[in-house]
Amino acid sequence: MITLTDVHKRYQTAHGGNWVLRGLTLSFPHDRNVAVIGVNGAGKSTLIRLIGGVDTPTRGEIKRDSRVSWPIGLTGGLLDPLTGRQNARFVCRIHGFGEDLAGKIAFVEDFSELGKAFDDPVWTYSAGMRGRLSFSLSLAFEFDIYLVDEVISVGDAAFRIKSRKAFDELAKRAGMVVASHDESIIRNFCHAAIWLRDGQAHWFDSAADALAEYRKSLPA
Repeated sequence: MITLTDVHKRYQTAHGGNWVLRGLTLSFPHDRNVAVIGVNGAGKSTLIRLIGGVDTPTRGEIKRDSRVSWPIGLTGGLLDPLTGRQNARFVCRIHGFGEDLAGKIAFVEDFSELGKAFDDPVWTYSAGMRGRLSFSLSLAFEFDIYLVDEVISVGDAAFRIKSRKAFDELAKRAGMVVASHDESIIRNFCHAAIWLRDGQAHWFDSAADALAEYRKSLPA
């Protein structure tokens, strides 16, 4: 389970502090897939980064009693001077997969479909290529809960279909926290939902009910 207690998050800007999240207290059970919905700027990606430990709360506490992934598809963690293969080797080693290193790297190379570019420096990659590498790295590891931030849209049409199939398999064996604007993804993958609005989190036991309330709040 992932538990947030009185979590606040503020980013400093040129015009002062901007509070994105205010006093979130909630739990994410790992037997339910939970959607995170809200308008652009509501704090969906911020919440995903906080849960994954990529960012830290300004105030409050986050506890995890299970293996939680980094946000799937996060490209900021790639090392630009290294090749795709070297990045895969580096990530595998820091996550303790030295014994199955060759198998993990082979999976990333095959799934990412980067071809010869897998041995080129990441700084030469397009945004789509970086996304495919990061996505493939995320799938190479077993977690109890996967964090997803609009990542199914990465790559071209064929890769998106492949990604969707991979998520079908993930959903059968692990929990997910999914931040997305795509209602079909939310309906297909998520049981419950959190609606972020004005820095607050509103929990719904039904993702469908959350989407209905969210749509009512949007301008006509």
